[in-house]
Amino acid sequence: MRTMRAGVKEALIEGTVVPGDVEIADGVITAVGVAPAAREGIAVPGYIDVQVNGFAGIDFLNADAEEFARAGQALAATGVTGYQPTLISSPTPTVLSALERVSKAMNGDGARILGVHLEGPFLAPAWKGAHDERHLVPPDLELAARLCEAGPVTYMTIAPEQPGGFELLDWLVQHAVVVSIGHSDADASTAHAAYNRGARAVTHLHNAQRRFTSRDPGVAGVALTRSDVWVTAIVDLIHLAPETVLVAWRSARERFTLITDAIMAAGMGEGEYSLGDRTIIVGDGAARLADGTLAGSVLTMERAVRILVDLGVPWPEAVRAASMAPARLIGRDELGTLRPSTPADVTILDEGLHPRRTIVRGDEAWAT
Repeated sequence: MRTMRAGVKEALIEGTVVPGDVEIADGVITAVGVAPAAREGIAVPGYIDVQVNGFAGIDFLNADAEEFARAGQALAATGVTGYQPTLISSPTPTVLSALERVSKAMNGDGARILGVHLEGPFLAPAWKGAHDERHLVPPDLELAARLCEAGPVTYMTIAPEQPGGFELLDWLVQHAVVVSIGHSDADASTAHAAYNRGARAVTHLHNAQRRFTSRDPGVAGVALTRSDVWVTAIVDLIHLAPETVLVAWRSARERFTLITDAIMAAGMGEGEYSLGDRTIIVGDGAARLADGTLAGSVLTMERAVRILVDLGVPWPEAVRAASMAPARLIGRDELGTLRPSTPADVTILDEGLHPRRTIVRGDEAWAT
């Protein structure tokens, strides 16, 4: 049996800070609160990003196994231990090819791939955001089946108000694909109906969706008020104002889920990059199309956690939004926790909540 310790002074266990070290054996957490403890370091559940389009110069729609491994190592440096590569609306052959390549990259180095998030192509043209309208199609069960058969599709963003949208939603739920509502013009009654049928989340709250108004709260208002819906948000203070973030967090609390929606420019500098077949211009901390439309972000998960804390969210709850909340959203209850007998996916932070080491399945994936 291969046994090691995380080498920390305390650990965050189900929202409670427990003094002592964390013991790991054969890739599994075996004990917490172990003495003697180190003099510094906080062990928290590894961060999980359920929506990330690319990272460190790599666009996931076009990445091969070697590039996924490099991206996984770069993500591990930001505290991420698991992620869902997100593929935006693109020509069907392009997406099918990408899914095949993801299948071959599932066991790469660094942060591990937990499945694929298809953000489209079944989206509302009126709320296309940075998606190319030419690649959007109405709900199509045959196409959905082809996509899901081509690779490990675990999550899909759809606009359920379109003709055939509920039938697509039902099919996805029956096939264990997590459904999130996004890029959608759904009103409140349609959103409630979709969540009643098994949709589980809203994709990047308040962005690329019907606007929340006093008498028409749309999908955002419904998601914030339902206890069975996870609220994903891009907390870079570009996609959402500080006040909007806090209203969402106070409404959703344990359901509030951080995503980065990062593109390949994350971890890089300003300039021109790609998102699928779209050209993205990065400047002043934002990623945009030439017409100014926001197109993903350059956010990292560890920075999103610190932004939440700077806004006044207690740090254990900010960490939960990056770990336990996304794990529960995607039905991976064994992740996002440091309970004994769970996989040893651990992020070790300093007092300023900066990652110092990342452990994936009990192996050190990254260290300063």
